[in-house]
Amino acid sequence: MEKFFKLKENNTNVRTEVIAGITTFFAMAYIIMVNPNMLSQAGTDANPFPKGAIFLATIIAAVIGTLIMGLLANVPYAQAPGMGLNAFFVYTVVFALEFSWQQALAMVFICGVVNILITVTKIRKLIIKAIPVSLQHAIGGGIGIFIAYIGIKNAGLISFTSDPGTYTQLGEGGTVIASGAAVPGLVDFDNKFLWLALIGIALIMILLVLKVKGAILISIIVTAIIGIPLGITDVSLNNPNAFSFSEALSQLPTTFGAAFGSKGMGSLFNDVSKLPLVLLTIFAFSLSDTFDTIGTFIGTGRKSGIFSEEDQKALKSSSGFKSKMDKALFADSVATSIGAVFGTSNTTTYVESAAGIGAGGRTGLTSVVTAILFIVSAFFAPLVSIIPVQATAPALIAVGIMMLSSFKEIEWGELEVAIPAFFAGIFMAICYSISYGIAGGFIFYCIIKTITGKAKEVHPILWVSTALFILNFVVLAII
Repeated sequence: MEKFFKLKENNTNVRTEVIAGITTFFAMAYIIMVNPNMLSQAGTDANPFPKGAIFLATIIAAVIGTLIMGLLANVPYAQAPGMGLNAFFVYTVVFALEFSWQQALAMVFICGVVNILITVTKIRKLIIKAIPVSLQHAIGGGIGIFIAYIGIKNAGLISFTSDPGTYTQLGEGGTVIASGAAVPGLVDFDNKFLWLALIGIALIMILLVLKVKGAILISIIVTAIIGIPLGITDVSLNNPNAFSFSEALSQLPTTFGAAFGSKGMGSLFNDVSKLPLVLLTIFAFSLSDTFDTIGTFIGTGRKSGIFSEEDQKALKSSSGFKSKMDKALFADSVATSIGAVFGTSNTTTYVESAAGIGAGGRTGLTSVVTAILFIVSAFFAPLVSIIPVQATAPALIAVGIMMLSSFKEIEWGELEVAIPAFFAGIFMAICYSISYGIAGGFIFYCIIKTITGKAKEVHPILWVSTALFILNFVVLAII
């Protein structure tokens, strides 16, 4: 073990690595509960996306991805289906763009393959250089707002009412063709479901501020327990949402390989008019996944020394596998495709890995310990499956808040920077679409650079991407 993980070389030991692995697991274990609750919404009565299968797919993806990270790259990072990317999967790809969940899985698989290719070739280097740093930060913060907004909705804090004075749609000649809109408003605090969610929100914020290890997981469990006497957490044998490990296992064939079936890859490219939309969606998946991972590696690796200066230079200047970071990026890309095969959205490197790194984790042994704990968690399906949405919604809000830190890196006082950043970040949540937010950021970045005489600063890849986004809007307008 010493020789394989090079513990002494990395100034660590088995005890420290084990503690770090446990810390990372408890920091991110909430995904075991949150991901099935979120992704299962993409199913319908006629085409269900079974929660039990997603539960196992989430764990399998986390285990395989984390083991690859630990054993191949020998770095202390854990992987699991990513928050933000699963929201994009459900609310944008399935609900807004009306793809089936099988087609969405097919696009996630392709995204993984694309990320593998851009990791082992110089295309990755070009993409990294093409996207302005300010837009990368804006996208990260925007996804945070998007996730937090979903959490607020799931908690039941807001309702939508019709307000004729807030919306007017004009037709040809300026005639009013529609007025009134559903606008969000604060609900009345008159039901036990809302109060349970408020208790969960208060609890998770207190635990996070006090820097309690595993704060998110603890708050979910405690909130769910409080929900028992309130009659919200259903522990009865008749709970329709509960499932056992054996039931989850029996559901897994429904999602395993679904990405390649007739409802997935078999129908994804049948409609030529939707081809630009498919390509743009895959692009949006890949962009978010790629930069989430790069940001996590650079942000945590520079301070801890996990990635040397040579590793960070290799990220921008080399192809192949000449550094630990190259191998870690490859592991992340492979995990995305593997997760799609089993039935879950993009698997990505978790920023919560920073908790384990903070506890002293420096090698892949930390990742291996985390993976083992994910395996153990699979056998507690009955406990996990009864967790109500009021207990997991606060976790979405908390994760969203933590992601907002990306905004501090943006020079909001400079309009040339602030305008594209607004559309890539704030507008993303307002229009309830991650990909449209990215599109807005790219489009206004190109416009501003052009009118200020700095068009040469825009990378060709960014011009191509912007053109594809505009083409997508044209296609949507036509169809």
